[in-house]
Amino acid sequence: MSQSSPAINAPLFTVQFSLLCVSNFLFSASFTMMIPELPAYITHLGGAQYKGLIIALFTLMAGISRPFSGKLTDKVGRVPVMIFGSIICVVCSLLYPVLTSVAGFLFLRFLHGFSTGFKPTATSAYAADVVHESRRGEALGALSVGYTLGMSVGPMMGSYLVELFSYNTMFYVSAALAMGSVIILYNVKETLATPQKFSMGILKIQKHEIFEKTAIKPAIIMLLLSFSNGCVIILAPDLSVSLGIHNKGFFFATYTVTSLLVRLVANKASDKHGRVIVLIYSAISLGIALAVLSIAHTVLLLLIGAAIFGASWGTIGPTIAAWTVDLCSEENRGRAIGSMYIALEAGIGLGALVSATIYQNQSINFSKAFLLSSFLSVLAFVLLYTWRKQQIRKISPPNFELISE
Repeated sequence: MSQSSPAINAPLFTVQFSLLCVSNFLFSASFTMMIPELPAYITHLGGAQYKGLIIALFTLMAGISRPFSGKLTDKVGRVPVMIFGSIICVVCSLLYPVLTSVAGFLFLRFLHGFSTGFKPTATSAYAADVVHESRRGEALGALSVGYTLGMSVGPMMGSYLVELFSYNTMFYVSAALAMGSVIILYNVKETLATPQKFSMGILKIQKHEIFEKTAIKPAIIMLLLSFSNGCVIILAPDLSVSLGIHNKGFFFATYTVTSLLVRLVANKASDKHGRVIVLIYSAISLGIALAVLSIAHTVLLLLIGAAIFGASWGTIGPTIAAWTVDLCSEENRGRAIGSMYIALEAGIGLGALVSATIYQNQSINFSKAFLLSSFLSVLAFVLLYTWRKQQIRKISPPNFELISE
């Protein structure tokens, strides 16, 4: 159980919440700064055919670790789990320059997945603890601002570091940023009221603890929508270069800036209008963004697609997280959020693998991969629309007039 519920009018940006946002920024910048450069890096190592595994292995480990991070978040505490996730980033970033074989690099990508398997799970649970439920969407949106800023700064910084210095410099800076996140987290107060002392027995996962059943609907939508993230991570760097953009992080900076702007403007939208209705509009706009990217033969079209993509995810991420927390009991928050993130990692991993398989390093295949992602976004829209109609029928059954003789 978390500590006593906060008041509805309590200020959102307390010192503790602000520290968490800064930690999120450093953590996000640390691991996202590598993303645009990793396809070229593995090609440099002689493993161009394994591009799809760069993200797939990362997300596989993140997904495997979610049941453990969810349980530890609910039992041991939010802060220790966040610290562990950030430390993994430090260790892996320092080891990339050491393990320079293709096999060693792929092993580190697999290990690195522990970081996002742990930190975001505990971070979302922490945010849900410290705000009133009526402001949950706003809080998770505000918390994600730091994460989004990191996604904006990180990729461009990584590409500049590689261009001006070397891949190793990028890895060392990534480690330094993650260490900054760790230091900040040591000053964040725990919100779990009665944290348990860690023991190996806690790591024993029962069958019912693998996936929280209340998170099924949010997880399905997250799986369908996050496929697009895997697609973009793998294809956007090569698509950018093919159109004459040499800084591979520019695409990512564009979509994260629009994502940030949307979160600043619309972070209360799901609290006011409802989670599902916000997701309906977000899913269809994501489908449009991917359709634009499928025909992007100019820099302008690429940037338009990136901007709409970012605007869509500006509401999707925090809204699905808030929806997940709405549906679960307070004592299972960590497990429910972990279950939703399993779907996120599965979607990203599948998106990366399938898109790389379709792409085959042939630019003519860009459109096919983006159109598949667009189709899945439209499918998510159809499901959300259907569920909303069903819910409306339950709340407002038809009225029958009483006819008297």
